[in-house]
Amino acid sequence: MSLADQRKEYERGTLEPPQLGPDPMAALVRWLDEASAAGALEPTAMTLCTVGEDGMPSARVVLCKGLDADGLRFYTNYESRKGLDLAARPLAAATFFWPVSERQVRVEGEVERVSREDSERYFHSRPRGSQLAAVASRQSVVLSSRAELEAELARVTAAYPGEVPLPEGWGGYLLRPRNVEFWQGRRSRLHDRVLFTRANDGWRVARLAP
Repeated sequence: MSLADQRKEYERGTLEPPQLGPDPMAALVRWLDEASAAGALEPTAMTLCTVGEDGMPSARVVLCKGLDADGLRFYTNYESRKGLDLAARPLAAATFFWPVSERQVRVEGEVERVSREDSERYFHSRPRGSQLAAVASRQSVVLSSRAELEAELARVTAAYPGEVPLPEGWGGYLLRPRNVEFWQGRRSRLHDRVLFTRANDGWRVARLAP
């Protein structure tokens, strides 16, 4: 298969700035809901990019678990690579891509930890297995084998037959948007791009060349 020969025409929609309204976060909620209704497999999945103290960027897919006027919330191990990156440089970029609707949204901004109470609420809303896994896994640490991880999970499961405590090194982040860009695929790669940039008096809106 030749990668250079792969082609797809995008023709599901068009995008004009007035369609999005004045609030990019409200527009993002609508697009996410529409992607879900269209059958997107993981509509809340977003690629999160951070930059470490050494300047090396790192990207991975995480799930957005909260979305409102303040920004985007996601949860993870604070000692993971992304957690260490954010401790050194509290900035991030996130990208949603929904092939089913031929749309993409990019968000850039500052990141801060959410409150311990917020992390507690979300942690205890997760399935028990996910809670136990968060306690058992020292995310991003090198393992000698899969058996090592499974042995730790067995130990944790036996240690907490009732409520699973929120690990000290686990919790949420809030990505406060500085820039939000909406992308709608169009034919011949002449895509529609609309950029919202935060200003002191609200949001500035501009159309970008594809």
